[in-house]
Amino acid sequence: MADKELHRVRTGFVEKVSETVIKQLLDDLAEDRVLNDGECESILERNTTRADKARCLIDIVKRKGPKASNTMIAHFQRREPLLFDNLGLAVIIHVFLLIS
Repeated sequence: MADKELHRVRTGFVEKVSETVIKQLLDDLAEDRVLNDGECESILERNTTRADKARCLIDIVKRKGPKASNTMIAHFQRREPLLFDNLGLAVIIHVFLLIS
């Protein structure tokens, strides 16, 4: 479910998320062991633009499934609450919390 939500908001995330937030999310996801050091380095080093980094980050996390996607969504909510709400993720996180 959360991976489908990341897919739904992918375009808006790629267009609007800042490089600072991308780096913060990478740190958060590495700390939670959702991403390993190699994946984090790859996202930062192989992608030259902010949009490419955002695209790569969301795609890697999405492929890891709902649990990884939900972890990213929770960190994104904390790091960038206004964009989180603008992308319509507020509804999904509340539904997830109610059913878990």
